[in-house]
Order: sequence, then C-alpha cells, then structure tokens
Amino acid sequence: MFEQELELEKKSSSIIPLLLIVTLIVAIAGISLYFVIESRRVLTSAEATPVVLASMEAQTPAILHFATGMLKTEVDQRPHDPNYRLLEKEGYLKIGKDAKSKTPVALTPKGEAWLADIAGVKKSKNKDDNDEYAVPLAERKFAELGKITMLSPSRATVEYSWKWQTTKAGDLFDAAGPAVKAFNTWDRSTLIDKYGANFYHAAPTKVTVLLVKGTKGWEISNE
Repeated sequence: MFEQELELEKKSSSIIPLLLIVTLIVAIAGISLYFVIESRRVLTSAEATPVVLASMEAQTPAILHFATGMLKTEVDQRPHDPNYRLLEKEGYLKIGKDAKSKTPVALTPKGEAWLADIAGVKKSKNKDDNDEYAVPLAERKFAELGKITMLSPSRATVEYSWKWQTTKAGDLFDAAGPAVKAFNTWDRSTLIDKYGANFYHAAPTKVTVLLVKGTKGWEISNE
C-alpha cells in the first residue's frame, strides 16, 4: 500500500511539470498565431470608405461672396473686380457709377430669382448696412475608392478619387465655362485665385492618404 502511494506521488510530481510545459507551449503558440493573424490582416474597403467620407465632409465647400448696396472698395470687396462684372454680364447685378468713393450695386429681379433657386444661400448685413451674400458654388463628393496598400498592421495608404458637385452658381463660375472664358487671362486668373472659379466639371481628382489604426479604430494621419 505504501509503495503504491509512493508510485502515485512520483507520477503526480512528473505530470505537473509536464502540464506546465504544455501550457507554456500552448500559450506561446497562441500568441504567435495572434501576431501572425494580425500581421496578415488588411484594411478593407468597408473600413476605409467611412474614414474617407468623414474627412471629405469636414472640408469647406467652395463659396462665392459678394455684396449689394453702396460699396466701398476694400481689400475683400472690390465692386469692379471680375466677380461682380461676371454677375452683371449675366444680368444678376446692376453696377452703377461711382459716387464719393462708393459704387452702387443692386440685385436685379433676375438675380433674386437666380439666388432663390440655389440651396444654402446665406444673406446678412455688414457694418455699412449693405447686404452680403454667401452663395454655395460646389462641394466635394466621393467618386471611387482605389488601391489600399498595407505598410504595417496599423498603417496603410489609401487611394481614392472625388469630384465636384456644383450648384447653378458653380456652373456659372466653371473656369472652363463660357462665362469665365469670356474674360481676359488676368481676369480669369483673378476669378480662380480669389473668387471661387474652378474647373468644376473636370475629371475626378485622385488623392492618396495615410490611415493609422489607433484606440478608436482607423483614422487619417496628420503626419
């Protein structure tokens, strides 16, 4: 009986280290498998698309600014600049003769109807009691998701394309359109550089961004 107990103790003492070794091997294998799976994991289109869309929604749309009333020539307000002259050519504004360093600018009935047909137009009063208008020209819209390249398990470059979605004002201020092309080279450059004109109907623009994976998931890197 005593010999049997000794034998059982010997077996128990030999099994415990063996179990510890097996447990350690399983743990190491599990950790290794986890890192192998993570290293092979890729950023999917379904994960990348919402991130790209959110970044585009945060971008400011193109806006046309102008005013009506008795306007003084200032840094950000020049009633004889091509943006005002373009609107006058279209019959939306009436620009009068200068009087005492001020220029009378009035919105025509055609201009009122034009603005009423554009969603999102904002009207306000400035310090000189003139009416100021902020007219949406275009906003960026997602076109297509392109190639996703994994740089590491937590970093990836994403290619995508976007295009402009214009309003009637954006169509008018299209740099390739007849209204803008009717101006000389200098005025066209001024319209593009200062007053929101752009090639709104050009082919989609391709962009590459870096996405990183943090505690809140994938996001566009600020690097």
